Amino acid sequence: MKQSDIFRDNADNCLQLAERADGQPAHKRYSRMADAWTALANEQDWLDGEISPVPAHAAPKRNG
Repeated sequence: MKQSDIFRDNADNCLQLAERADGQPAHKRYSRMADAWTALANEQDWLDGEISPVPAHAAPKRNG
């Protein structure tokens, strides 16, 4: 299993905890943790060369 997949599993766990959280502060805390795990997963994909560091639509156009 790739490291980024483990990070995404952690994000899913945090989202499940957020759904079951008692009160808004706990819900927000788990949601922020899920966002952080997802960001780490995306960063790991980039480090592993699986995604481009710059989205294709944001890359500068080359002249001929």
